[in-house]
Amino acid sequence: MSADEATATAAVPRRDNSMRIGPRSALMLLLVSVVGVMMLGWPLLLEVPDGVRVDPPFLFLALMPLLLLMVLAEMTEGGMDARVLAILGLLSAINGVMRGLGAGVAGIELIFFLLILGGRVFGPAFGFVLGCTSLFVSALFTAGVGPWLPFQMLVSGWVGMGAGLLPRRVGGRAEIAMLVVYGILAAYLYGLAMNMWGWPLALGIEVPGYEATELSYVTGAPLMENLHRFGLYSLVTSTGSWDTGRAITNALAIGFLGPAVLTTLRRAARRAVVVRSRTAS
Repeated sequence: MSADEATATAAVPRRDNSMRIGPRSALMLLLVSVVGVMMLGWPLLLEVPDGVRVDPPFLFLALMPLLLLMVLAEMTEGGMDARVLAILGLLSAINGVMRGLGAGVAGIELIFFLLILGGRVFGPAFGFVLGCTSLFVSALFTAGVGPWLPFQMLVSGWVGMGAGLLPRRVGGRAEIAMLVVYGILAAYLYGLAMNMWGWPLALGIEVPGYEATELSYVTGAPLMENLHRFGLYSLVTSTGSWDTGRAITNALAIGFLGPAVLTTLRRAARRAVVVRSRTAS
């Protein structure tokens, strides 16, 4: 290796993450995550007197898209160069098309494996933005725009961010195995989070003193009782079908396609980092 090649190699950081979270971006991400958790778990956070009717907090639902836009603007401003933005747009478009190919068939979701691999290579900030933009693009392609979309974007952003936070020193077959396990866990956690949002709306909000099903959310009921009802609801509606199909899809896609896709994404990441460093100099 020549001296010039050695210098160029040393200039490329060992961590192939071309997008980092700044202090303001981290604060915005924390804010929207806290609000998102409250919005998803509001049925378990309320203490309601008997006989009082409770409606979902639709005002906060209207604020969620604004918060997400604020986070995306803050995280992308100055954080990505033109090449990384191009990669983000390309991966978002591919994810949007792939979700349209598999959504609605036994839980087959082709969007998450590329989201996980993208977050793994480019880091948590890129993974969060990719999760949000991928679900937004897929909603436009499939006419899936609705009140559920901000939560899908947020939870998918968490999936991509979590992939970027996995241990960086793991490589080779161990890395693929780690990503497969993460893909399986993420599939079930995504399903639980989305179930929590739709659970009170799907079966209605029951008031104590009136007849309720074993799956319904009951206002004012003890936390463990509502958690039990939510567990039954998730088990019956998605865990054994949609979530398991999503987990199998993630595991197979990451296991078979992961090594090649990781190599391609890392090559693109290294080029983006090199170009940006040369421009800065």
